[in-house]
Amino acid sequence: MSFPLLIITIVFAVIGMIVSFVLKNKFARYSKIPLRAGFSGREIADKMLRSNGIYDVQITCVPGQLTDHYNPSDKTVNLSPEVYEGRSIAAAAVAAHECGHAVQHATAYSMLTMRSKLVPIVNFSNNILHWVFMLGFLGMAFGMLNNYYVLIGIIALQSVVTLFSLITLPVEIDASKRGLAFVDANRIAQTEEEYRGAKDALTWAGLTYFVAALASIAQLAYFIFRLNSRRD
Repeated sequence: MSFPLLIITIVFAVIGMIVSFVLKNKFARYSKIPLRAGFSGREIADKMLRSNGIYDVQITCVPGQLTDHYNPSDKTVNLSPEVYEGRSIAAAAVAAHECGHAVQHATAYSMLTMRSKLVPIVNFSNNILHWVFMLGFLGMAFGMLNNYYVLIGIIALQSVVTLFSLITLPVEIDASKRGLAFVDANRIAQTEEEYRGAKDALTWAGLTYFVAALASIAQLAYFIFRLNSRRD
C-alpha cells in the first residue's frame, strides 16, 4: 500500500476508535441512569411503532452490545439485551432511534429507500476493495495502483461506497430526530437531564457515521489524485 493511503487509513482508524471509545463510555454512563417513566426499551419501541400506525414490525432481542438495528427486509426492530430489557436513558434513546428507521420505511423515506437499493452493490464493492487493500498491506498492489484501468475500477467501486456513506448520514440523523421527538412528546424523558442524555448518546452514535463518511471521501480523493497524477 502506498504511504499516503496508509496514512489516511491509520488516521481515520484512530479517529474511529476514539469516537467508538467515547460512544461506549456515553452509553455505559446513560445506561446507569434510570428513566423516571420506567419503560423498557421494548415497551418504548412498541409505543412508538403503534403511535405511528405500524403494526407489521416485530421487536426482537439480539445478542451483543450496541448491535441494535432495524432490518427493512423482514421488518424487525432488533434490540440488544441491554436495550430490550433496559429501563435507562440509553435504552430509550436507542430503541426510539431504531424505531425511527421503521417509521422511515413505513413512510417510504427517500434516502432510506435509496440506501437499501445500494446495499448489494456496496457489499460487492467493499469485498473487492477489501482484497485490494489487503494486497496493498502485503506490498503486492502498489504496481496495480499505477495501472490506469485498475485505478478507474477502484474509483468506481470507492465512489459507490462513498455515496452510500453520504446517504447514510441523513438517514441516521433523521431517525434520531424522529426518536427524540417521540421521546420528548410522549413524556418518555420526563426531565431535561433525561432528554439531554438521550440526545448526547445519539449524537455520538451519529459521529461514527460521520467519521466513516470522511474516511471514504478521503480515500476516494486519494485515488482520484493518483489517477490525475498518472496522467501528468
